[in-house]
Amino acid sequence: QVQVVESGGGLVQPGGSLRLSCAASGSIFSINAMDWYRQAPGKERELVATITDYGSTNYADSVKGRFTISRDNAKNTVYLQMNSLKPEDTAVYYCCVHVTRYPSWPEDDNWGQGTQVKVSS
Repeated sequence: QVQVVESGGGLVQPGGSLRLSCAASGSIFSINAMDWYRQAPGKERELVATITDYGSTNYADSVKGRFTISRDNAKNTVYLQMNSLKPEDTAVYYCCVHVTRYPSWPEDDNWGQGTQVKVSS
């Protein structure tokens, strides 16, 4: 009963920018950390960025200084601002929202459907 909807992917030239959004809705009591992952063709899924409920962030070395993760708690939304994009950033990007569905229940992980990002001339 938790829905995670992503948007913002597309085709962009090297050096360009994209902003990904991921909104959670449904039976949610609270949202804790939120993550962005990506999976390139033939590669395993990797963690790109994480933001905690209090705003602490962490990035993969490959995107540090170029990507920025942020959140809007009023909208239950996490963003990934991607600047100076490289062809190596081409992948399907997924968000993972760590939620508490009911008071005192353990945390659940909820995944979006993925959005394609292609960086090419």
